[in-house]
Amino acid sequence: MRQDSGVDGDAQRLSQLCWMFFLKIIDDQDQQLEVMQDNYRSPIPEQYQWRTWAADPEGLTGEALLTFINTDLFPALKELTATGSHASRARVVKGVFEDAYNYMKSGQLMRQVINKISSVDFNDLAERKHFGDIYEQLLNDLQSAGNAGEYYTPRAVTAFMVDRIDPKPGEILFDPSCGTGGFLTCAIRHMRERYVKKVEDEAALQSGLRAVEKKQLPHMLCVTNMLLHGIEDPSFVRHDNTLARPYISYGQSDRVDIILTNPPFGGREEDGIESNFPAHFRTKETADLFLALFIRLLKNGGRAAIVLPDGSLFGEGVKTRLKEALLEECNLHTIVRLPNSVFKPYASIGTNLLFFEKGEPTQDIWFYEHQVPAGQKAYSMTRPIKVDHLQGCVDWWGGAGRENRQETEQAWKISLDEIKARNYNLDCKNPHTIAADHGDPQELLLQLEAAEARAAALRDQLKAILAEALQR
Repeated sequence: MRQDSGVDGDAQRLSQLCWMFFLKIIDDQDQQLEVMQDNYRSPIPEQYQWRTWAADPEGLTGEALLTFINTDLFPALKELTATGSHASRARVVKGVFEDAYNYMKSGQLMRQVINKISSVDFNDLAERKHFGDIYEQLLNDLQSAGNAGEYYTPRAVTAFMVDRIDPKPGEILFDPSCGTGGFLTCAIRHMRERYVKKVEDEAALQSGLRAVEKKQLPHMLCVTNMLLHGIEDPSFVRHDNTLARPYISYGQSDRVDIILTNPPFGGREEDGIESNFPAHFRTKETADLFLALFIRLLKNGGRAAIVLPDGSLFGEGVKTRLKEALLEECNLHTIVRLPNSVFKPYASIGTNLLFFEKGEPTQDIWFYEHQVPAGQKAYSMTRPIKVDHLQGCVDWWGGAGRENRQETEQAWKISLDEIKARNYNLDCKNPHTIAADHGDPQELLLQLEAAEARAAALRDQLKAILAEALQR
């Protein structure tokens, strides 16, 4: 693909590959469903199915292939009608192609790419798993694809958050800013490894997934990711802006059991979005609006694990009101503080993992400070955070009730009264690493004043010497 003059940069290459992967994966799934279900019919018309136009390695190529893709395939799939028993699958296809583009200009090079993709059998579990690892690496590589990196959360972090939340089939799990689907795929793997024993369990798992993604490229990547992970109907991944819907319109039917997400932070919403929220929560800062929404969306007894920057912990104004609401309506039981380098190279700010449950007010907050492993100054692209780096926190965490937690060099507890006295500032530093006592403050002040007086005397001497020199 790098030889093709029409494709510029990794983000475009991945976007180009993605619609091809999508058509191949959904065609393999369709063929399997045709065998397993009576009267199943693909939502894609026969002439546009991968098996018809792409599978033959000696088939369409050159200008004929480009013409077919640009003038037939794309227009047909962009206008696909969603009718019948598999309308939701048709909507998925249409949604993926609504904003997709064919960037390649060489039909010969495109045929070579198509033939490579055709060689993968996505109905073969071993091949699909191997390809899934490759796809995961492609998503990881988005870090170096300009601003596309914002869609990526380190997999060690998502795996840790999912493990601590422990989702189960039948629970409604929501990621309102899902990116490429990292939290969803981690949750799917977690449930399949631990709880899926019967066909009914898998059906309950798939029916409980909910997700929204605002941007076209990560939405397409996420839908393809879901197909790759054996999700039959990924129409639950909506291409939309969660914040564009009025806050008050979210009712009981919209409540969820679990929220797992890394909401965009550092960004600001376009004019008018904040008016969807109550006056005391209005702000243009994306992460703050999402936090307000999370509190509303959780069912009583629901639980959440979210990523937030340091600024959300110590900020004032709307941020203070949000934290007050969070602590009143939810039990914010744990904050895991991460070093600045976890999200490098595209973000070097302190981040935190907040774990809370809806329905009971907060009494105490446990803090755990995750530290870069010994012998390593910081995390980086070549030395990223790994799952085993977080094992210390897992060992400390304790059981479901968290009664056995102990203060350590990395863990400490703050009461609600202390938080209120701090005006809801949650940016609590590790008391075990605060600098040692350097003496009596009054004595230190006297020493400082004496030092300043000596400095002033020396300054006067230098001025006198300079004046004398100028007179000569």
